[in-house]
Amino acid sequence: MRPPEILETPRLLLRKPIAPDDAPLIYDAYAHDPEVTRYLTWLPHRDREEAERVLDTRVAWWDSETEFSWMITSKAGGTVFGMIAATADSVPWRFSLGYVLGRAHWRRGYMTEAARAVMDTMLGIPGIHRIWAVVDQQNAASIRVLEKVGMQREGLLRRWSLHPAISTVPRDCWCYGKVR
Repeated sequence: MRPPEILETPRLLLRKPIAPDDAPLIYDAYAHDPEVTRYLTWLPHRDREEAERVLDTRVAWWDSETEFSWMITSKAGGTVFGMIAATADSVPWRFSLGYVLGRAHWRRGYMTEAARAVMDTMLGIPGIHRIWAVVDQQNAASIRVLEKVGMQREGLLRRWSLHPAISTVPRDCWCYGKVR
């Protein structure tokens, strides 16, 4: 049931992260930026060491098959500028999608390209029937990504997700999904 460690798109190479080598790249590209992390469930990283600890955890999750994360890099040069993950749900037939992209690479279609590759890969694995994501109802850019990759809005989840950069209370989120 494990997906490939490398996925290719026309412009991108998505690859399994390597700890600790990728931690400084993650920190510099996006993890320290409050604007990038605004709608995420975690606050900006304080330093490269925090990025390394988080990356160590993500690599361990890959090994335990609870979350599969890929670094988003350019094919032409290998620059790291984001991450995308498929996280196992409590049942084996569905995974949730989450992602982050460095601000310097916004509005170029990279996240749509990466999300489509991960979604198609996961739905192509026998036994996986659903990919879903939640998005803060005010995060228009992420909503566009989910709609562009063919996910359908399924409903509003009230007080669903805590986005600590915005509020100390859980926020309302749209739920999107795609089934096979």
